[in-house]
Amino acid sequence: MTPAEWSLVALLVGVAAGLTLARVAPRREENAQPPDPPPPAPPSAPPPSGENVFAALVRALPIGVIVVDRTYHVEFANAAAGTTFGFDPGRAIALHVIEAVPNIELERRISDALRGEASVAPLMITGTAPGQRTYRVSVYPLVDENQQSRRVVIFCDDQTSLMRLDRARKEFLSNVSHELRTPLSSIKLMLETVLEAPEEEARDLFVPQALSQVDRLNALVGQLLDQARAESGQLQLALRDVDLEQVAGPIVASFEQHASNKGVSLELTATRPVRVEADPDRLAQVFVNLIDNALRHTSQGGRIRIELDARDSDAVLRVRDTGEGIPYRDLPHIFERFYVVDRSRTRGSGGAGLGLAIVKGIVDAHGGAISAESMLGRGTSFTVRLPIMRIKRETP
Repeated sequence: MTPAEWSLVALLVGVAAGLTLARVAPRREENAQPPDPPPPAPPSAPPPSGENVFAALVRALPIGVIVVDRTYHVEFANAAAGTTFGFDPGRAIALHVIEAVPNIELERRISDALRGEASVAPLMITGTAPGQRTYRVSVYPLVDENQQSRRVVIFCDDQTSLMRLDRARKEFLSNVSHELRTPLSSIKLMLETVLEAPEEEARDLFVPQALSQVDRLNALVGQLLDQARAESGQLQLALRDVDLEQVAGPIVASFEQHASNKGVSLELTATRPVRVEADPDRLAQVFVNLIDNALRHTSQGGRIRIELDARDSDAVLRVRDTGEGIPYRDLPHIFERFYVVDRSRTRGSGGAGLGLAIVKGIVDAHGGAISAESMLGRGTSFTVRLPIMRIKRETP
């Protein structure tokens, strides 16, 4: 734990101790002689007591706090603890802790704390929410003046999202390393071949291939930079009045030869002229990625249609293909970076699984939305919606 986290824990232990000791103290003074009554105070609003301040503070904390007595029954639980573990804090009072949080590992750690052994460790719990949740749970003994553990305080916060981010970070580093290593290894091998066989034929054969791999590396680094900017909200946009058809037309034309070589029909249709306030270069990236993706997954005899239209207050860009489609289980993940449906096939076609993630980042930066529909073996449709600047309708 960081020093700041330890400071927070120390504060919370003090708060919890104040709560519990405030409850214990009156019971110890039951047999004592009542003190002399204090002199009457002038009429004014009474200041809040220390216990009330502590209780209000602990109840408002975003970190779950549970106090358990030596018989393992709940004495106190704040709202965050109830939200974390899925119980009603008010109804949990006087319940055995295993009823509120059904976890044997937590009960064992409470037993250790009652013997004076504190612990801070993750706790895996499968609750009513889908999937398994990971909590960071800290269990500390609360000792009285005789250094006896009479109570235990439990601090808990949900770490599931952080664990997921950590896994994503590790996968990202692994995938980036793999994507960079493959072309670098190819370049090294080809240059070594040229050095060992300096004939003109070897140079003519391998140097262009090495340059192609360098271009691939350059494109990958550019994609990584775009993805990083999009995720950090720093994607720079040069906004201006843009006609979608004027952006899409040259790009579609640049793919026509490739589509013709594959035997795929490529068609652009615009129901009406649609103008948006956007960055034309970034929109070009959207068109290029979606069309290239459709071409890579559409076989001979297939068809790709790029449709431009307007619906309500949105400009609509749709790319439909009659390709192989996307399995249902993969559809929710296709906009995640480095996610590919068929990794071996995608590697063969030069894809790194970043194109759709970059498209989503660009669309999000423009205040739009992107969605996908697909049926395995029947094709895929990507729909991009962007806020309309204005629509020019042709006069009849």
